[in-house]
Amino acid sequence: MELDFSKSPDGLLPAVIQDKLTGNVLMVGYMNAEALEATRSSGKATFFSRSKQRLWVKGETSGNFLFVREIFADCDQDTILIKAEPAGPVCHTGAATCFEPKNEGKALFLNYLQKEIIRVRKNEPSDSSYTSKLFARGINKVAQKVGEEAVEVVIEAKDQNDDLFRNEVADLVFHLLVLLEQKNVDLDEVIDVLRERHRP
Repeated sequence: MELDFSKSPDGLLPAVIQDKLTGNVLMVGYMNAEALEATRSSGKATFFSRSKQRLWVKGETSGNFLFVREIFADCDQDTILIKAEPAGPVCHTGAATCFEPKNEGKALFLNYLQKEIIRVRKNEPSDSSYTSKLFARGINKVAQKVGEEAVEVVIEAKDQNDDLFRNEVADLVFHLLVLLEQKNVDLDEVIDVLRERHRP
């Protein structure tokens, strides 16, 4: 990743902070080369304060750090995009973001769950991991678990306990993601099929 800090007279480039799990923009700050290096080395978003004329770590007083997961440069190499996981409210007002929309949109978490948790359990098996053990038992067992969880969802749907119903649906979705991973199919591919079926 290349960035051209010389494009700005003061050596500062805008840094857009996006919540990795929701996709929402949390805030915009400014970074110079030193702030970017500090961000990379510490794993916490570090900016250059134009008012204080120094580096500052987001959350250094509140504890609401932004834990950096990915860093990108735009096509002109003069804007930074950081995908992070916030440890708490981002805005100084106590709001989740510095912009009006609430930090919602949790569906992206499913991609994170498949690609960064379930996939790791598949590629780096652990004896203590239920998911790793499930993969080790093969496609038939994984498919069987999806069937079992689907039946449990149907049973709970006919009762009046919404908490149990939500938990059974969560179990079904999790095992369906495991099955997708076992078949080497991304959730995104399934979403593409749904989009094609439901074009406006």
